[in-house]
Amino acid sequence: MRDVAERAGVAVVTVSRVVNGIGTVREETAERVNAAITAIGYQRNEIARSLRPGQNSMTIGLLLGDLTNPFYASLAKAAVEVANEAGYAVLLSTADEDPEVERRAVGELIGRRVAGLIIVPDQGDHAFLNEINGHDHVPIVFVDRPATGAEADVVLVDNEEGGRKATQHLVDQGHQRIAILVAPSYYSTGRRLRGYRKALRRSGIEPDNDLVVTLRAGTTEEAEAASRTLLTSANPPTAVFSTTGFLTEGVLRACRELQVSLAVVGFDDFKLADMLPTPVTVVTSDTEELGRRAAHILLDRIDGDDSPSQRTVLPVELIARGTGEIGHP
Repeated sequence: MRDVAERAGVAVVTVSRVVNGIGTVREETAERVNAAITAIGYQRNEIARSLRPGQNSMTIGLLLGDLTNPFYASLAKAAVEVANEAGYAVLLSTADEDPEVERRAVGELIGRRVAGLIIVPDQGDHAFLNEINGHDHVPIVFVDRPATGAEADVVLVDNEEGGRKATQHLVDQGHQRIAILVAPSYYSTGRRLRGYRKALRRSGIEPDNDLVVTLRAGTTEEAEAASRTLLTSANPPTAVFSTTGFLTEGVLRACRELQVSLAVVGFDDFKLADMLPTPVTVVTSDTEELGRRAAHILLDRIDGDDSPSQRTVLPVELIARGTGEIGHP
């Protein structure tokens, strides 16, 4: 408030009246105050207003993607457990791939004086964090994806290696016409697609663009429809690599409907995948470890670790169960 007052050329009490909407302030003066607030990125600190001087918030903010996705639910569960063990509560929010919602949510969490933030970033430019977080200097850890325009710790899964392993496994079963269903993502599934192409080229197989299907929403229903189109085409694939669990479910539904025997490898394990008549082969990672690692790094930063930002990449594993071992017909 003192910074805003100095910039606007007014008293601190005037800034307080504008921010809290109390008292009477001339319109011209209020405009100067609001311009100063915008210029320096001031946020009213909701929790600080209720804390005693020198008292710190024992809360961490967790901003995720679609919470109906088991991946994010598992990640959140692990991060919350680590935070709780350290004595921190967790404020959970979701942006669901909307940059404006994400920006607003970050501002609100910082305004509540969280001690740190774990963010699954969307595909927008995150330079705004430097402005919003400029005065508070809240530690941030990005998880699952890196962010552009902001420097911070990031914890990732080795998506490219996962895509390579899945595709190479299908090639090893004798398949050459391998389709890939790609869910919309600027990072994770894009790296899985890169691994797919790398495996094919290393095996002497030129990727066929007709077998690369990028979906708009990445839902199970969309994957099912795309799989039906692929499997009823004049030259159908003999194998499919699906880049998320939702897409794998869609592929399996289409195979059942069309009574087609198709080799399938999915990325991310899902409930009952090992209990189906033909258990599903998947590439998977330790999602809970992703959340735990991000939380531990954040707690270290809160405790004063000021070493350079680090990039942590967790390994992936291919679990052969049945669908990925169906050979070329």
